[in-house]
Amino acid sequence: MIVPDSALAAGPLAFILVALLTEAMRRVAIRHRLLDQPRADGRHSHATPYLGGVAIASGTVGAFAIATPAGDVQTLAIVGTAAVVCALGLVDDLRPLSPAPRVMVECLCASALVAVGVHADVFAGAGTLGRGVDYVGTVAWIVILTNSFNLLDNMDGAAAAIALATSPFLALLALATGRLDLAVLLIAMAAGCAGFLVHNWAPARIFMGDSGSLFLGWMLAASAVLTCAAGSAATLAPLTAAACALLLLTFVAVVDTCTVIVSRRRAGRRWTQGGADHLAHRLQVLGLSPSSAALVLSATAAVMGILGFVVISGIVPAAGALAVTATVGVTLVALAQRVKVYGPDPQPGIADLQAAPAPGTVRQ
Repeated sequence: MIVPDSALAAGPLAFILVALLTEAMRRVAIRHRLLDQPRADGRHSHATPYLGGVAIASGTVGAFAIATPAGDVQTLAIVGTAAVVCALGLVDDLRPLSPAPRVMVECLCASALVAVGVHADVFAGAGTLGRGVDYVGTVAWIVILTNSFNLLDNMDGAAAAIALATSPFLALLALATGRLDLAVLLIAMAAGCAGFLVHNWAPARIFMGDSGSLFLGWMLAASAVLTCAAGSAATLAPLTAAACALLLLTFVAVVDTCTVIVSRRRAGRRWTQGGADHLAHRLQVLGLSPSSAALVLSATAAVMGILGFVVISGIVPAAGALAVTATVGVTLVALAQRVKVYGPDPQPGIADLQAAPAPGTVRQ
């Protein structure tokens, strides 16, 4: 597999752009008091700027545009809709939106991707009804995974590190299926995440905000659909291979979301209610530092990315890998329930132990 020069150029360029833009956005956020204040969930103890997502998106798209002057329609559609979702997240950062308009915009953007051919073809053989199921399923998958990744942005360095660990394997799949421009885009995103982590690694000096987590989640979800659908066509069991690869490449986000939904339901909390009850928080309860928790999650994402690549390549039988992956995921969700994150009242246990200082001190 030959890596094109454009991909090699996009990585360093995106790293530099995002690293520089993140520092610029941090200063803008401080100047205009666009700060994430300490909250009861104990995520951080200082007022922290949160415009990092603008830097990630701008640096990634900028490096891609410079390295690849012309991309195909599907890749450009992913870039365009990701930019819209990033803007949506920025609006939400500045003035919180209710879930309904967010989901509506995301569904419209996902529908635009389906219209240009970014969709699964699982039931295409069943005629019009089958294609309709594929289209609706693709929209639902992209929207759900995007918001699942949004939930992963709950600890310093976690979301960017997971995206950094996952993107290279999607880029390899893109190269293997002849989608060179998509590979360049994913490499730029991975390098951009690395540039952002210069500022976001614990203790973070800036957060990505919803603009960044939605952008990264959208890029990963849409790219996974495109690469896994194309790659599975070469295997003996397209449906099983595509399902397995999609699950593996998004494993951490899926398990984290399932863990949170199950635990909040068991505790009588609304599933939309925030709290320090994600996988990263549970790893902290077990004694890991924020940096170590981010490393564990990103390492898990990398291992699953490797498995996803070998499954979609036909090296490992898809049916067996899917069964094992699903079993491991269910087991991890069950084990995570045994880690105490809620106190005797309906508040997160971690937050009960962490007294946040008065807001206003900016983490420099």
